[in-house]
Amino acid sequence: MPPLATLTRWLRRAAGSPTPIPDTLWQATLAHYPFLARLDAPARERLRRIATHFLAQKQFSGAHGLLVTDAMAVAVAAQACLPLLHLGPLERPEAALAWYDDFVGIVMHPADAVARRQVMDEAGVVHHYDEVLAGEAMEHGPIMLSWPAVQDSGAGSGTSVVIHEFMHKMDMQAGGARGAPPLPGGFMGAGSAREAAARWAEVWAAAYGAFREQVIRAERFGEPAPWLDAYGASAPEEFFAVACEAHFVEPQRLAQDFPQLSAALREFFKQKTA
Repeated sequence: MPPLATLTRWLRRAAGSPTPIPDTLWQATLAHYPFLARLDAPARERLRRIATHFLAQKQFSGAHGLLVTDAMAVAVAAQACLPLLHLGPLERPEAALAWYDDFVGIVMHPADAVARRQVMDEAGVVHHYDEVLAGEAMEHGPIMLSWPAVQDSGAGSGTSVVIHEFMHKMDMQAGGARGAPPLPGGFMGAGSAREAAARWAEVWAAAYGAFREQVIRAERFGEPAPWLDAYGASAPEEFFAVACEAHFVEPQRLAQDFPQLSAALREFFKQKTA
């Protein structure tokens, strides 16, 4: 398989009119990820068009000697663009890529990365610790992804590290990750942006509180653990990213357990059906 540089040069030809992703490569990508394969034919073609433009706009690099292949880049592009499927106009769906316009670089790692962190406690004492990361999104900066984690997307618990990190990027469009991305006009029938934000906050605060309680009870008292990734209980912005990846990987299960959250996400992503 040719290196990514070949695909990048090939896609950037014709002054911004990228050539479509090769059919064999696209079909192999869909076959690997069931949550992509279940899209109907028009949605798959729309996704393919957005992903093609995505590849023309972003730059991939490999860390620790990892060679980023065409297949790896397309796997990331397809998942990253899934939430954008209905956010652009029918005649130019790639316009939705404006949600990802604050960065260019995507760094792929051959395994989970280890980041050195520090935190200050209430007494003013600084504690250092290592955090293992399958992905990370930096505001106005690149996205880091672990290739094994990308491959495992959809394998269980409604997870997709790609969707998770790109949802942080959407969240950051409102200025920092807070679990509250910019909302479209008239969202949830609101008459103003302030009213829309209040309705969003009401739905998400209730769901986040209930989820945190479930995680705490599971950890402290041995009650059944939630199927949704417990990492979502660490902060509102993480709950948003975790809920979004589940929404696209296991939408029916999320709708069953979090009906109001699911309805809010369907409206936000402009999906006509669950």
